[in-house]
Amino acid sequence: MKKLSAYILCCFLLLGCNLDNTKNENLSDLESLQLKTSFFDLNEKNLDLSVYKEGKIVLSYWATWCAPCIKEMPGIKRAEEILEEYGYTFLLVSDETVSKISEFKNEWNFDFNFLKSSKSFETLGVYAMPISYIFDENGQIIETIVGAIEWDSEEMINKLKML
Repeated sequence: MKKLSAYILCCFLLLGCNLDNTKNENLSDLESLQLKTSFFDLNEKNLDLSVYKEGKIVLSYWATWCAPCIKEMPGIKRAEEILEEYGYTFLLVSDETVSKISEFKNEWNFDFNFLKSSKSFETLGVYAMPISYIFDENGQIIETIVGAIEWDSEEMINKLKML
């Protein structure tokens, strides 16, 4: 009888764990990301990325000390302006302090949607910068770009228009 009770208990526990995993399978990549970390704007206000779900999102991880990140920013800005009518939103995420990001923004005079991640990049599995993820309207990752690129090149703009 003890063996049967232990067997039923194990089956129940395994089934319960399995049911929990099925729920998460229905989440979009963007929703899964938001379960791992919170995002804050430069006013330290928590930001729900689903407000951008109407269009495509380019989420770019960067740091104030990352020379390739800084080098690609003017191109990102031009791409953002060109692709606005295609429903793109560009979000630049750092794990540094809000004050450090704000100082950088003011020093370089960049006008982006800068966000701070509440978790370190290492915790999120980000080990190279810049790295950008492009999410579709359903919150699924449709492209991953590792390293600095020319965001405003004709080739890249055309590629993004086609996604």
